[in-house]
Amino acid sequence: MKTGFIGLGSQGAPMARRMIDAGYDVTLWARRPESLAPFSDTSAKTAASVADLGAAADHVGVCVVDDAGVREVCAQLIPAMRAGSRIAIHSTIAPETCVELSKQGAARGVVIIDAPVSGGEPAAKAGALTVMVGGDAEAVAAARPVFETFGKLIVHLGGVGAGQKAKLVNNTLMAAHMALAHEALAASTALGIDRAALIELVKASSGRSFGFEVCSRLPAPEAFAHGAALLAKDVRLLGEIMGEAPAYARLRDTAQPFLNAATKGKPS
Repeated sequence: MKTGFIGLGSQGAPMARRMIDAGYDVTLWARRPESLAPFSDTSAKTAASVADLGAAADHVGVCVVDDAGVREVCAQLIPAMRAGSRIAIHSTIAPETCVELSKQGAARGVVIIDAPVSGGEPAAKAGALTVMVGGDAEAVAAARPVFETFGKLIVHLGGVGAGQKAKLVNNTLMAAHMALAHEALAASTALGIDRAALIELVKASSGRSFGFEVCSRLPAPEAFAHGAALLAKDVRLLGEIMGEAPAYARLRDTAQPFLNAATKGKPS
C-alpha cells in the first residue's frame, strides 16, 4: 500500500513518522519546507504538490487545522487519486463536511472516511492515540492497519461523519468536566481544604476524571487558552448539529463559563 500524509503539525507529524517507522511507503506534502525537514532522515518521499501526492498514493491521511483546510486539500486530492483509493480525514471538523466530501469522492471512485484522533502529541509519538472512525465497514477495515501504527484504540462508530460526531461529544464532555473541576477546586478553597491534598484525594476517588487532572495542573484558566480555544470550537460545532437540544444545552452551559475565562471571551 502506498500512503501519503498532509498536515505535519504537532499531532500529524508524529502520526506520519509512526507510519514511516512501521515500514509504509509514505509520501509527504507541506506548505512550508521546514515542516518536511524533520523527515530528511527517513524513507519518506516528498511531493511537489497535493495533486502529485494524490496520484502516488492509495491511502492519504489529512490532518490539517479546519474545515476550510480539509476542503482545499481534498479539492486537489480527489481528482488526482485513482479509483479505489482512500482519504482518511484526521482533522476535527463538521460531520457534514465529511459527508459532502464523501459524495464528491464517490463520483470519482475515491473513498472518504473520517478518523479524528484524541490524545495529542505525546500519544501520537507513543502510538497510543484513540481513533474515532466513520465510514464504510470495508474501507475502515482496509485502513485499520495504517491506523494501528499510531492508534491504540480504534473504534468504528458508523457511517461517514460518525467519527466526527463522537469526537465533538467527547470534547464537549471534556470541556464540561474541566468546568466542573474548576468549580470544585474553588469550592474546596472556600471551605479551607488544602488544594494539593484535595487533588490527591479526588484523583483516587469517584470524582476523578481526565478533565479534573488537567484542570488541577492549571494555575488559572488562562493557562489553558490554546486548548480551550480548540474545545470551544468543538462545542460550537456540536451545537451546529444539535441546535438547542436539552442534552447539548446543558453540556454547553456547564462548559461555557470556564471556556470564556480561559479564552477571555474570544470567539472560537
